[in-house]
Amino acid sequence: MRWLQRIPYPLLMFVALFMLGAPYAPEPHLLEKARMLMEGRLTRPLDIFDVFWHLLPALLLGLKFALARKAAGKP
Repeated sequence: MRWLQRIPYPLLMFVALFMLGAPYAPEPHLLEKARMLMEGRLTRPLDIFDVFWHLLPALLLGLKFALARKAAGKP
């Protein structure tokens, strides 16, 4: 995954934080989607895609950290 290694950490952190909170008004999408999930209303494919779309940068950041840790020889 060389393409992931080429993305600088600060940029990926900024994008992850931005996407986790966006849009900021009236409430973040992930908060709204979490509420929908708890109420059993997260059923539309567009809503499910929206959750993954907003979580994608954070997942990539976690993967980048895990790959760097593995490359450093730490379990």
